[in-house]
Amino acid sequence: MGEKQGLTVWAQDEAGPYQTKPYPGSSWQPVAHPVRQPHEYVRKGTAKMLTLFHPNNGELRVKGVSHATNAVLHPWLKEQCGAILGTLSAPALGDAAAQTAQWQRWQQGLTRLVTLPAQLPPLRMLLVWDNLAGHCTPDMVLWLMEHGIMPIYTPLGGSWLNMTESVQRIIVRRALDGQAPETPQQIMDALEATAKGWNHEPTPFVWCGKRAARRQRSRQRRHALGGSGAGTHRPVRHRASLLKKWLKSSQTTH
Repeated sequence: MGEKQGLTVWAQDEAGPYQTKPYPGSSWQPVAHPVRQPHEYVRKGTAKMLTLFHPNNGELRVKGVSHATNAVLHPWLKEQCGAILGTLSAPALGDAAAQTAQWQRWQQGLTRLVTLPAQLPPLRMLLVWDNLAGHCTPDMVLWLMEHGIMPIYTPLGGSWLNMTESVQRIIVRRALDGQAPETPQQIMDALEATAKGWNHEPTPFVWCGKRAARRQRSRQRRHALGGSGAGTHRPVRHRASLLKKWLKSSQTTH
């Protein structure tokens, strides 16, 4: 999409709610001492997950929240986008007409156009979003454009958003399967800690599509991710392999 044109492409989505209840699944336990789920529990609230994903290198930014309203999402997104822009090289300054043409190129074919300001900075980043009303508020859209970020609403960038949903499912399974959180804060902490671990060795995603892409994926030995057309060039590591790696490294250090 935009990576070939020197633009960094990120996708943002919210996931949840996740309840304070026992979650079925496997967990690391001593042999003959399986984890036991409570047969009674009290639902003490829910948690949600804000996600910002960069499929090109697999980097993931996550925040656990109790509510995903504009008052919560927008400040966090501004903070994360500002941090991402700070890691990019300084943009090359060109004439105003060329900069405006680059922005307009990303509106071609849209039925719902975004009104571009008269003065535009160099385009540096594409933000793929679903078309919720809260994502189209004038103050947020203007802030993005002032910082060189072009919002791309679905269905135009649907494949990128699908990949974000795929990584959300991976994080949620790793964080909550086999657990019985008692408070929403425990869920938030587990989601953020799991995302932090993911970023130690992130897995880039590539879009594989449907029929023809499945055949091509098979030829190129890509690994499909459940629930979408996304895929990886190497399989996502499972807990067992990560545990073996950790045990091996701990034995060598001692």
